[in-house]
Amino acid sequence: MPELLDEIKEANDIKKIQIQDYNKLAEEIREFLIQNISKTGGHLASNLGVVELTMALHRFLSFPQDKLVWDVGHQAYTHKLLTGRKELFPTLRQLDGLSGFPKMEESCCDSFDTGHSSTAISAALGLVKARDLSGKSNKVVAVLGDGALTGGMAFEAINNAGRLKTNFIIVLNDNNMSISENVGGLANYLARLRTSNRYTGFKESMENILGSVPGGKGLVDMLKRSKDAVKYFMLPSMFFEDMGLTYIGPIDGHNVWQMLEAFEAAARSKKAVVVHVLTKKGKGYRPAERYPAHYHGVEPFDITSGRPTCKEKEISYTKVFSDAMLRLAAEDEKILAITAAMPYGTGLYDFKKQFPDRFFDVGIAEQHAVTFAAGLAMGGFKPVVAIYSTFLQRAYDQIIHDVCINNLPVVFAIDRAGITGRDGKTHQGTFDVSFLSHIPNLTVLAPKNRYELEDMLQYALKLNSPVAIRYPKGDAYLGLEEYRAPLEYGKSELLHEGAKVAILAVGSMVKIGEEVAAALLKEGERVTLVNVRFISPIDKDILEKLSGSHNLMVTLEENVRNGGYGQKVADYLFETRKQDIRLVNISVPGAYIEHGSVGELHKRFHLDAEGVLNRIKAEL
Repeated sequence: MPELLDEIKEANDIKKIQIQDYNKLAEEIREFLIQNISKTGGHLASNLGVVELTMALHRFLSFPQDKLVWDVGHQAYTHKLLTGRKELFPTLRQLDGLSGFPKMEESCCDSFDTGHSSTAISAALGLVKARDLSGKSNKVVAVLGDGALTGGMAFEAINNAGRLKTNFIIVLNDNNMSISENVGGLANYLARLRTSNRYTGFKESMENILGSVPGGKGLVDMLKRSKDAVKYFMLPSMFFEDMGLTYIGPIDGHNVWQMLEAFEAAARSKKAVVVHVLTKKGKGYRPAERYPAHYHGVEPFDITSGRPTCKEKEISYTKVFSDAMLRLAAEDEKILAITAAMPYGTGLYDFKKQFPDRFFDVGIAEQHAVTFAAGLAMGGFKPVVAIYSTFLQRAYDQIIHDVCINNLPVVFAIDRAGITGRDGKTHQGTFDVSFLSHIPNLTVLAPKNRYELEDMLQYALKLNSPVAIRYPKGDAYLGLEEYRAPLEYGKSELLHEGAKVAILAVGSMVKIGEEVAAALLKEGERVTLVNVRFISPIDKDILEKLSGSHNLMVTLEENVRNGGYGQKVADYLFETRKQDIRLVNISVPGAYIEHGSVGELHKRFHLDAEGVLNRIKAEL
């Protein structure tokens, strides 16, 4: 029997399928996603949860005229299937393959490139105003999860949307999760809305009873006109309607018929409408239903057991950070931990269990996390803010204005620094050196291996000023254990001393530098290898020392060239008039790095040992 999914070759083909067959189509889509993601890895639980929602939206909208903006976008796999990209799924998140996020270069049905949370309403609101100014009449829909409402940008957009006098549909996909379980007052508010069936039942019962008595129909109409009074009586608050938006829901997010009726009703409004749908994250795959946080983003896995099929990993930098935090916090009760909705991803889940009163999950609110940490530091504590490099970009003003101007002892543990791999351009951590290392009062560090990460965290917590420690995704380097000189402020570490060629490597690139130095030594070159350690301030003393015995300096870093460590070295050589020294700046190209494995991307951009070695040989 042919599969319904095979009948979908391009956008809008779902409308050719009988709606009574949609349950079967949903089953096929889930089976397809499980089978394919088990091979490629990717975002599983979030995509399984929005299958029927996506189907309803595709039945309701006409692509590419209508615009659909996904918040974050990691839940857009079904959208990709329904717009004719099924054959590309074996390449999902692979080098030069299908992106795991919406991508306008892939399809005209992807309305906006996304990757970070809480942005969809703002982007879609811009599309609404552009539509109206252009005299068009297409539909615009933003889809965001309840977790996105913990981000302040979503509230800023809702505040603006409340003034609209034109149609705009916001679908609130409520699964009671972001990546981890939602936290805070808004989560409690949505929980009350979810359980408001008593309101719906009360309203329907009253209409039935009054409609059956003489004159009752008039009372029903009167009650409908005064529905706000009923809602206020039955619910603790009507946040969205108070903000000027129409609220519809909550609706079963796995019932296509109910959602279509709600979308059609919303489309008739001349204002912004919130359609609140309830979905189950991980639906259709038992392990993901039971443990949605564990199946948010997965490596290739065995479908039967749910366990990863890749070889067992070594200890990761995230785990090293996690263990070090537990050890140091046991010794010092002033140490606190802060995460922005990612206790698992940042390695703070064990800290949460062991020190619940000293752990703070602020939701998807990086700006608040940083200023909250500033207040804690002002109050005499030692807060550690653990955030991925790509998400720390969102709190740039708070880092400068609230932490560094006040010179407060806040430690930023920056995970996923450098090239991170398969999540692509929205998640690569290749800008943090540039946007952090020029900020006064902020010390920026990068460890060469797992042992140095432990030492740097301990050092940072004793330094009475702001410190950022950047470390990469993946396995922690275990080499160079014998080189563990005590950290001295602003000083690099000399690993091998030679002459002529000096390699200055930052953090994760020390391992590459060691491999390159070993290869050059075999060829008779006397090579110096430096572990930079301090990106800001840079160690000018070691640069002065090396300039006396070397005529070629090579800087290695996983950061874009502009504003990176290599440019700081170039500035020093220029300012001190050392024109006889050549500098080779090996860094990430000034571009957005697409998806692929870290190894593949290193090779493509000549950041692997072979690429670096060839570059140095060309200079020699």
